[in-house]
This record gives sequence, C-alpha cells and structure tokens, in this order.
Amino acid sequence: MKMIIAIVQDQDSQELSDQLVKHNFRATKLATTGGFLRAGNTTFLCGVDDDRVDDVLSVIDNTCGNRDQLVSPMTPMGGSADSYIPYPVEVEVGGATVFVMPVEAFHRF
Repeated sequence: MKMIIAIVQDQDSQELSDQLVKHNFRATKLATTGGFLRAGNTTFLCGVDDDRVDDVLSVIDNTCGNRDQLVSPMTPMGGSADSYIPYPVEVEVGGATVFVMPVEAFHRF
C-alpha cells in the first residue's frame, strides 16, 4: 500500500476531487497555503494499493494542468519601498506536486 500526497492549486481542487470519486478513490482533502505565490492550495491524502498508484497519478496528471498567471512581485525587504514600482510578471502556475510513500500499516475503524 502507498500514501499519495498531492498538493494542487485551489482552482483544480474541486475537479480533482470529482475525478477521484468518479474513479473510486477515497481521499482526504486539506486546505493548505504555501509556495512562492503564497496562494491557497489543497492537499489530498490518498491511500491506495500498489497496483493502483499509476491510476491515481494519471487522474492527477489529467486534471491539474499548468497555466500562465500575472502576479505582482512583493516589495523588496529592506531599502526604500517608495521608489519600488512592481510590474506584473507572468509565471506558470498549476500542475501538482505529488509524493508517493510506502505505508507500513493501515487501519479503518
């Protein structure tokens, strides 16, 4: 058995949840924050049998796509912020960060 931890953008969260249910995978959904954009993320925890890991990864890959987004850089630390004019920068966001870990034991009560 494996534990899959998938961190996705909030924009992809509901669609991924729907697709996991559609493909008969159980998952726990956690609201998380982090990353370079300090934007909201959703972390999915999904325990699956070894032979279904590739199926879950396929669902995640097909659901969580990359896209371009304009963001304003943060004010630099130190120095004068008066002369700092942030111009929007286009960055690629989306996709998923996925960890697959072995599970030593699993219990359902």
